[in-house]
Amino acid sequence: MTVDLSLPHLWQHLGWPLTRLLIYLSIGLLVALFIESLNWTKKIAAVAQPLTRFAHLPTLVAASFSMCFFSGIAANTMLAEGYNGKVINRKELILANLFNSLPSNILHLPTTFFILAPIIKGAAFVYLALTVGAAIFRTLVVALIARMLLPASAALTAQTPPPENPHPFRSAWRNTMKRFRKRIRRIASYTVPIYTLFYFLNEAGFFTRTELYMTEHLSWLGWLSPEAISILSFQVVAEFTAGVAAAGALLASGSMQQHEVVLVLLAGNVLSSPVRALRHQYPYYAGIFKPVLAGQLLFIGQGFRALSILAAMLFYYWLIT
Repeated sequence: MTVDLSLPHLWQHLGWPLTRLLIYLSIGLLVALFIESLNWTKKIAAVAQPLTRFAHLPTLVAASFSMCFFSGIAANTMLAEGYNGKVINRKELILANLFNSLPSNILHLPTTFFILAPIIKGAAFVYLALTVGAAIFRTLVVALIARMLLPASAALTAQTPPPENPHPFRSAWRNTMKRFRKRIRRIASYTVPIYTLFYFLNEAGFFTRTELYMTEHLSWLGWLSPEAISILSFQVVAEFTAGVAAAGALLASGSMQQHEVVLVLLAGNVLSSPVRALRHQYPYYAGIFKPVLAGQLLFIGQGFRALSILAAMLFYYWLIT
């Protein structure tokens, strides 16, 4: 496959998306550092603190959970800063990253709803209820696992009030900028080359061939109809919206029933998410957490997510049969 190296193409598909990603990363980093400089962590943690206290997770995790409802990048940056500063350990970081699955899901819920509802009508509500239910299930399971793995003393220690910050906003901002300049250079040194590498892999057709390989080995989904398999192929090889559009057309024509559409969209969710997470999330994860740790977090997170969606599929299949 030929890769277009013309400057307009490179700017449109590599330069501008990478610049936009670095802008978002910078904003997330500034927010996280400013909150920390002002000692506001405990204030924004109040929403999630009852659950994190049950899970023996530190206050920083509760703050990250609350922040994730507004910005996943800022939430992950808070965790990375806490891990680098030894406020949380590796086990707590992994559990916290899994714990943030629910707010991350809800953050994208409005966009997903307004894509689904006009096209597949009532099936959208069922599909979203199952995916949100799976996210709630993941969060509760992580809370139980964390309670068993982490000592209660860690949570109690993390919940002691931090000393009052004597600096006014101007001093806190100066402290933020000093740390920001150092941190953003390190983030960019990982994100830029990895994002560029993944761009050229994508242009060379690596991810397309991977997704095609996945669609050619769907024998385990023999219980789905040929129409459902076609939707699944669109969802994996193209984008989520393409699969939804195909499902809407088949649903409107009467070729498929609502429950079949829900099941195939859930199956497509499981199959397509890992490759898309690698393509879209890994470059900025590697900048925030460092490459090896970023890969581990994504692998564990995607595996746990796939298991919860499969559980939702089995639950729904049991309900309709």
